[in-house]
Amino acid sequence: MAVKDRDRFSTATRIRLIGEQTAARVYRSQTKRQARRSRLTGRAALLALVVCSLIVALAYPMRQYVSQRAEIADLQQEQDETRQRVERLRDMKARWQDDAYAEQEIRRRLHYVMPGETGYIVIDPGTAKTARTDLEAADRPWYANVWDGVDKADAAAQ
Repeated sequence: MAVKDRDRFSTATRIRLIGEQTAARVYRSQTKRQARRSRLTGRAALLALVVCSLIVALAYPMRQYVSQRAEIADLQQEQDETRQRVERLRDMKARWQDDAYAEQEIRRRLHYVMPGETGYIVIDPGTAKTARTDLEAADRPWYANVWDGVDKADAAAQ
């Protein structure tokens, strides 16, 4: 026993004992951490599953809601445009019921003149040139026009 008692108080024995106690504490703390991690991981997985199922369950109704809101906005814009068009048409109708406006438009559009007035029409020179080329083609016989068309087609192909 004396050897055991002496061994118990030796430095090497004390260090070994402290090492074993420390190893036991570390092992206990690691098992506690692992236990906590496993519980936390399970909870996190369950929470993630619940959140994902809520997202999947709410995705289609949210998409429908957003598309319906967009459609409502489009219809409101179309309704505003239609109201503006109706207002323009009402204004135009009111103007046409005024005899002075109707007379002015008839003179402008149909080139009417009042008795005693002289009417003039200015023709654009570019328009007159295209009209002359059309008249030249109309004065010739039809087979000459066909032959000219064939010649033009051959020249374009080459």
